[in-house]
Amino acid sequence: MIAIALGGFAVIALVAYFGAQTIGAEVLQAGWAVPLTTALLFLQLWLSAVAWRLSVGGGRPRLGRWFRIRWIREAVNSMLPVAQLGGNIVGIRLLVHRGVPGPLAGAGTTLDLTIEAVTQLLFTIAGFAVLARISPDDRWMAWVQGAIITGVLGIGGFIVAQRVGLMRLVEGAAGLLQRWFPNLPVDVVQGLHAELMRLQRKPVAIGAATALHLLSWVLGTVETWLALYAMGVPVGWEQAFVIESLGQAARSAGFAVPGALGVQEAGFILVGGLFGIHPDTAIALSMVKRARELAVGLPGLVAWQWSEGKRLLRRQAG
Repeated sequence: MIAIALGGFAVIALVAYFGAQTIGAEVLQAGWAVPLTTALLFLQLWLSAVAWRLSVGGGRPRLGRWFRIRWIREAVNSMLPVAQLGGNIVGIRLLVHRGVPGPLAGAGTTLDLTIEAVTQLLFTIAGFAVLARISPDDRWMAWVQGAIITGVLGIGGFIVAQRVGLMRLVEGAAGLLQRWFPNLPVDVVQGLHAELMRLQRKPVAIGAATALHLLSWVLGTVETWLALYAMGVPVGWEQAFVIESLGQAARSAGFAVPGALGVQEAGFILVGGLFGIHPDTAIALSMVKRARELAVGLPGLVAWQWSEGKRLLRRQAG
């Protein structure tokens, strides 16, 4: 709640400082693009759902259900104060309800998150590479090098931790918790490490999932280009690629703040400034992105509650 308050205050302060009337007018001008950007987000979620299914190993449930669960997972992560983690837990829970064994669902989701993080790092590095090609100013290079080194160390450390037994710690912690909570269903996490090691030995599936996640990240470039075009700020595809890749990196860095409130806006202001985009336009771009997040996230939360409600009714009827 503190993070929500601080993030919300930051957004309000930025909008007030750079002109609420101007920003509002730009958002309204780009209103016709919101349905198109929403459709693009659904396409990105579908690609991510296919990648997730490949990471888990395919099989049940059918692809349409995978897409629905991936949609719910995204909605929970983007709309609720869960530090980008709660949606993944909800996703695992829904997979288990659809017949996927708990250890497989947890291991496959961990692998999917790892691939997603690696591909975002690659997308960010590509954005810096494009920026270096089109911008002669190299004063920001020290920051770039620090960001890349930090990202590589962070993701590399996560992968190494998986290999040396991070999931065994989760299994052990669940066993300890069961001593105080005898009804805790620890069977859903027993065998996580073995399943994760097995899934990591499938290079074809991992390669295909990596390609799909990369394509999903790159599709965001179309959304950024379209939103800026709708606001009367035409930019080239290279500029749109840099704005999207570095803007998403800034949003991910603010994962602890629900919806990256304030962090996303500040990121677009900084990146947009590299191409002469005024801060009010950068904030308007962020607002357009948030509009399509609401258009996808709110129905996703309803779908989640509908799914849980149906399951509860079936249990009561049984």
